[in-house]
Amino acid sequence: MPAPLLLVATGTELLVVDPASGRVEPGEGLGGRRPSCVALDPHRPGRAWAGTTADGVLRSDDGGRSWAPSGLEGRAILSIAASPAAPDLVWAGCEPSALFVSRDGGVEWLATAELTELPSSPEWAFPPKPETHHVRWIGCHPTDPDRLWLAIEAGALVRTRDGGRSWSDRVPGGPFDTHELAVHPERPEFLRVAAGDGYFESPDGGDRWERPREGFGIGYLRSIAIDPGAPGVVVVSGASRPRSTYVAGRADGRVYRREGDGPWTRVREGWPEPPVTIAPLLRAGTAPGELWAADERGVHRSDDGGMGWSRVAPFLTRPSNLRGFAVGGSVA
Repeated sequence: MPAPLLLVATGTELLVVDPASGRVEPGEGLGGRRPSCVALDPHRPGRAWAGTTADGVLRSDDGGRSWAPSGLEGRAILSIAASPAAPDLVWAGCEPSALFVSRDGGVEWLATAELTELPSSPEWAFPPKPETHHVRWIGCHPTDPDRLWLAIEAGALVRTRDGGRSWSDRVPGGPFDTHELAVHPERPEFLRVAAGDGYFESPDGGDRWERPREGFGIGYLRSIAIDPGAPGVVVVSGASRPRSTYVAGRADGRVYRREGDGPWTRVREGWPEPPVTIAPLLRAGTAPGELWAADERGVHRSDDGGMGWSRVAPFLTRPSNLRGFAVGGSVA
């Protein structure tokens, strides 16, 4: 089986990681643009997407080795996703909160219905910049191209069933400071969320929410992934508080794991003790038990559903923080 393609956005670079050799190389063509997020296209081998902090969308067709502008110039793109349900369908989330869609692989972008018309929007505010807010994460349904979940930082998890022509607002008891949402292809209605206000899960696509917390030693979560071969196994990362989550040298990130309805357990194999790294970005692989993580030390892999981890590609120069991490099929 070929090694997967891994891309990392550091905030200044887009890195291509070869887990087989451990080689890490920067992509070309950014032209001073600062990446904010990255995603791989499940339908086009080698195609990748990146958002930038002020210069729209970038596209790569060679596995991240080179990048070129692909629309929405002048906009801050904080999240991007290529739909697994339809080819050439790409979503881009902005700051201030807005969502754009391209149905032709980035040639044309159209705005969806206004998110700021939702009743809860006056309460949305990103703490470092309380005058604004943004779409931090886009969760795509695996088979229905019109179903999406958006994480608004900070303020809501909102939904659409009609491709963004209308939106459903947050529900009572749901996540507020939403960071990431994981959807397993075998159980797309069972949502898992990592949020600044903790862990949330919904058995019905977001109508009702529960907050199992037994075993947790932290309350602020950053990232989340589900074992590809076991929909009941979930791994999350977080830290003791927001300021100790994201910046290398002053962080205390850690990883927790849960099976089914059991308690959370702290994952220690492969992570420093006491915790001194950023809360890693977590992504699911393709094989049962295969999970990936990225922190300032490099990229790490687990083959046992997140119980143990090993570093497969170290960063030669440690970035101060990471903005995005994508895992997908190899370049054709």
